[in-house]
Amino acid sequence: MFAGWPCGFVRTAGCDIRCVYCDEAHAFNGGEQISLDDLEEQVAELRVGLVEITGGEPLAQPATPEFAARLLDRGYTVLIETGGHHDVSVLDPRCHVILDVKTPGSGMAEHADFENLGRLGEGDELKFVLTGRSDYEWARDLVRTRAVHEKLPVHFSPVHGQLDPADLAGWILEDELRVRLNLQLHKYIWGPDARGV
Repeated sequence: MFAGWPCGFVRTAGCDIRCVYCDEAHAFNGGEQISLDDLEEQVAELRVGLVEITGGEPLAQPATPEFAARLLDRGYTVLIETGGHHDVSVLDPRCHVILDVKTPGSGMAEHADFENLGRLGEGDELKFVLTGRSDYEWARDLVRTRAVHEKLPVHFSPVHGQLDPADLAGWILEDELRVRLNLQLHKYIWGPDARGV
């Protein structure tokens, strides 16, 4: 829901799953240790009111809930984009959770914590990254059977360079599905390999 707004990204290192299409494999390990105070200063230097904490997997970092709460207390709007396999109830309810439901094509669907669907609230969103038609049908059926689209914004995002967005748009229209087509805008603006943009 915040796509297109100027946003500062805080990318955590470490992820405890391995999606086959991951475009942030550099975040699996490495990174740098930084205090929350120093990280807050770096965020302030970005001069944006919207901050997304992502990964890797941000909820694999024990300090993520505290850091998010500190930013919220300073007046930031905070998005947490998570793979959905960690309990999101540890987050301050003022956070906007973007829960990436892992499809079979990700190779990580068995790690999904479907209890998280019941933990989401107002301002939260669901995202499905789709590799092809079978992922689309799986996600479509989940959206319909659980009626999640009646409670939350739902985004269907094609794997960049693998699923043609036009095909996905056609399937959504054909099925009259109440979901949003979501594209990774930065890949279209700066190219698929650009980092730090």
